[in-house]
Amino acid sequence: MTETVSLLSTDGASMKRSALTRGWTLSHTAGPRPAGTSLDHVPAAVPGTVHTDLLAAGAVGDPYLDANEAQQAWIGQSDWRYTASFEWSPRTARTDLVFEGLDTVATVRLNGQPFLHAENMHRSYRVDAGPLLAEGTNHLTVDFTSAVREADRRSLEYGARPHANHHPYNSLRKMACSFGWDWGPDTATAGIWRPVRLEEWSTARLAEVRPVARVEGSDGLVEVHLQVERDSDEPLLVTATVGGASSQAELPRGATATVLALRVPDVDLWWPRGHGDAALYGLSVELRAADSAGTAPLDSWSRRIGFRTVALSMPDDDAGTGFGIEINGKPVFVKGANWIPDDAFPHRVGRDRYARRIEQAVGAGLNLLRVWGGGIYESEDFYSLCDEHGLMTWQDFLFACAAYSEDEPLRSEIDAEAREAVVRLAAHPSLIVLNGNNENLWGYTDWNWQFLLDGKSWGAEYYYRLLPDIVAELAPHVLYTPGSPFTPTRNGDFDPSIEPNDPSKGTMHIWDLWNEKDYLHYRDYRPRFVAEFGWQGPAVWATLTRAVGDDPLTPESPGMISHQKATEGNTKLTRGLLPHFRVPDEIHDWHWAMQLNQANAVRTGIEWFRSLAPHCTGSIVWQLNDCWPVTSWAAVDGDGREKPLWGALRAANADRLVTIQPAGPASSASPLAAVAINDTDEAWEGELRVARRSLRGETLAEARTSVTVAPRSIARLAIEERIALPEEPRSEMVVAELGGVRGLWSFAECRDQALEPDDFSAELERGDGLAVLRITANTLLRDVTVLPDRLDAGARVDQMLITLLPGECAEFRISSGVPLTLEQLTSREVLRTANQLVR
Repeated sequence: MTETVSLLSTDGASMKRSALTRGWTLSHTAGPRPAGTSLDHVPAAVPGTVHTDLLAAGAVGDPYLDANEAQQAWIGQSDWRYTASFEWSPRTARTDLVFEGLDTVATVRLNGQPFLHAENMHRSYRVDAGPLLAEGTNHLTVDFTSAVREADRRSLEYGARPHANHHPYNSLRKMACSFGWDWGPDTATAGIWRPVRLEEWSTARLAEVRPVARVEGSDGLVEVHLQVERDSDEPLLVTATVGGASSQAELPRGATATVLALRVPDVDLWWPRGHGDAALYGLSVELRAADSAGTAPLDSWSRRIGFRTVALSMPDDDAGTGFGIEINGKPVFVKGANWIPDDAFPHRVGRDRYARRIEQAVGAGLNLLRVWGGGIYESEDFYSLCDEHGLMTWQDFLFACAAYSEDEPLRSEIDAEAREAVVRLAAHPSLIVLNGNNENLWGYTDWNWQFLLDGKSWGAEYYYRLLPDIVAELAPHVLYTPGSPFTPTRNGDFDPSIEPNDPSKGTMHIWDLWNEKDYLHYRDYRPRFVAEFGWQGPAVWATLTRAVGDDPLTPESPGMISHQKATEGNTKLTRGLLPHFRVPDEIHDWHWAMQLNQANAVRTGIEWFRSLAPHCTGSIVWQLNDCWPVTSWAAVDGDGREKPLWGALRAANADRLVTIQPAGPASSASPLAAVAINDTDEAWEGELRVARRSLRGETLAEARTSVTVAPRSIARLAIEERIALPEEPRSEMVVAELGGVRGLWSFAECRDQALEPDDFSAELERGDGLAVLRITANTLLRDVTVLPDRLDAGARVDQMLITLLPGECAEFRISSGVPLTLEQLTSREVLRTANQLVR
């Protein structure tokens, strides 16, 4: 039994597109299933997945809650069938069925006849359905094979290879983190995860439009590479328009490709945020029959593009080999974050949700998002929003923490997927780097892969031959790197004798601190570019308690453990906390302590890396976002709420920053230096005031000096010993301030400081949906943070982690849908400080 699917039609010129959206049903066809459960003809959504369809039907609970994820493992071990019926009558010469995404191993039948077998989540598929279509009612069936069983089977066919999971995800072209990760759930779901539609057309259609934009002098040039598919061989006319410029070309009989060149004079360049406007231009392409002037086009295409140049600077110097990104000839210090799929079921992430995340990235002071290689090639919505906001993007090819076979048919799948992804994404000016893989070069040299592989291929052919050739052919205006981390080699080939994660050369990932050491050891590194580093912390309280219903709730209660995916995650949280705070015995204080420690750890790293400029040219924190409610490295949790880490990123990534750092062994005059960082196009001038102060606010020693920090540069000034050396380390600190921007240095960790209990006065001013809370400190208050989600799950606050010296005041702007009182907002579980954790 099937309902007739709804055909939602859009007519673009003579092309008719009809979305196959409603009327789908889902059935279990093989594998384990709960006893007594009816799983036949469950209403299904397209786009969608098995998990979300079963959830909507009430057949399973939310996999994000409590221990439901583990209880639903049978879903990924089963086979599933999607069915739909639709009405059709012949109107054009061609009718294609187009699947934008099938997850993953699927056989598609039309009216009982198989016509498509798919094996790659990361590809789209188009088939001429005309020969199988019947006038009237047509029946469409999509059968999915269990991804878990299919990955297991293929791992034997290709031969066992190292990977970072309990499933051999590297044997199947499916989103790697669908099989679970150290921050993500193991769903291994199936489904029609991107749209499916009928396309009806005659004569010809635009099969591929690939703009390559560049800059020549003050002009913007774009070459529009076109491929057409024909149903007849009559002459065609194609027209492209951008920025007032237009170009036409005739395709003679039978021709299927051409290139149109357009020049936009005095073009406005696309700049990353913080460096200029992200100028965009509308590019449109129309295809017509050559003898049909004045009639509707056969097909059309449009997108906004930008004009910019990008270059990778890797100079050899006395310290090693640099890694610097230049946009429009100008070095850009990268303030980035890694991006993972924003939902374990990516079809649920629409433009509004992407927009919110991009706004949060901008609010955190970021200028780059790296799309990690264990996820997906991100959507058009993601990339167009990054284009608009001037957020640079770095897209990994989809290889992560594993060795990959170079044998067929996997190699051909990878070739096809990479070509499609590059053609689709390369028009976006925000895309500046295409990267071969995540940590696979490192794995081969440092994780004993060579021994485990025993001579089998592992992916080097992809990273050093196939992928760079595809990028050079299809996107010469985008940088390519073979992996992250990677160390440049002289001839550009892989050299297993060279350490890919060398701090002094190329890019590096820093994970020994989270796994083994205190975060203060970030200062032991002098990296050229950090592409991953991070620290864990729990989700926001409202998110955590929505997802975990444990009573009592403890760090080790069952639901908490289900939402902690890192190996020895809680042990590492405790080990990382103890140098700075004692471990609280109460869950609310534990939650705050771990969130605060995460924020302090990452802020310490970013400020140190920024202080090393231009030796260090950027960092990309792991990670911006989460895909479900979990204890993780994210700044924005799985429900989209900002953790204190987000506030730390906002502060550490400020365009102008003052930070106090160890002077280093080269300096014998003082153990400390004040570093003023100016990431703007204007000089920063003023009086730098550096003082050693007691925690009660008395000035014990002080120095003032006039400084000028040139645009896009730093100034490092040694702090006099009389200020840098304390008399009472527990009771003193150093304050450096320039133009209202302040940096602090404590001589002791919080747990050892003579911090007094919270002492402050508070005022509340209420408005329409907004409350302004003013806190005035009567004693030193470290890291003042308001956690309004404890009162209203939808509440947000504009800033966090504000340290107030005695007598200072800070305002916190809180948006909320419910009235909040002064008493509520100043309660201990809502108004938080580091002082509260010292006993």
